[in-house]
Amino acid sequence: MKIYGISGLGADERVFKYLNLKHEIIPLAWIKHDKNESLEHYASRLAAKIDTSKEFGVLGVSFGGLVAVEISKTLNPKVTILISSVETKNELGFLIKGLGKMNLVKYLPSKIFNPPKKIAHFLFGTDNKELLNKILDDTDLDFTKWAVNELLNWKNTTHLSSIIKISGTNDKLLPPTKSNNSILIEKGEHFMIVDKAKEISEVINERI
Repeated sequence: MKIYGISGLGADERVFKYLNLKHEIIPLAWIKHDKNESLEHYASRLAAKIDTSKEFGVLGVSFGGLVAVEISKTLNPKVTILISSVETKNELGFLIKGLGKMNLVKYLPSKIFNPPKKIAHFLFGTDNKELLNKILDDTDLDFTKWAVNELLNWKNTTHLSSIIKISGTNDKLLPPTKSNNSILIEKGEHFMIVDKAKEISEVINERI
């Protein structure tokens, strides 16, 4: 079975190389978003890259998890794997929901979504600062602005029938909540797909 991987914002297949899974991971590269495009429509365009003629899974990291959920709602993969992400809008924190209601993001300049490296290191919480720095430097800020706005205003309430959710206990950006029923990685932070790759790989391999 092939597992199609959708990375977090700005990231690419670099984050998947740390995993050691029994199944092949096929990274899906981000595509350019259209102006005012909905997350649902974007996900449907990205889903066109998936070969549905054979059994497949979808794996999403952070914002990529939201895209994975939207793809899974229409393509029904064998399994959907979420890492450092959420399945429904109800799992988003009060701060994120509040910012979404204020509807301020679309009025902010794109450059504001490129925080100082020290702040990014704190928020993502990683020992591999060199990799994170490279990912941040390669980030498309216009895409990040669009994605953040879609995250803040995500409306999904659908629960998937076959899902594996893995969250870090120390995640500052998308912390696990009582309602999300995640498998918890102790001391895992938002960039744990790299720092806790061995533990995450074991969890996935045991459950597929």
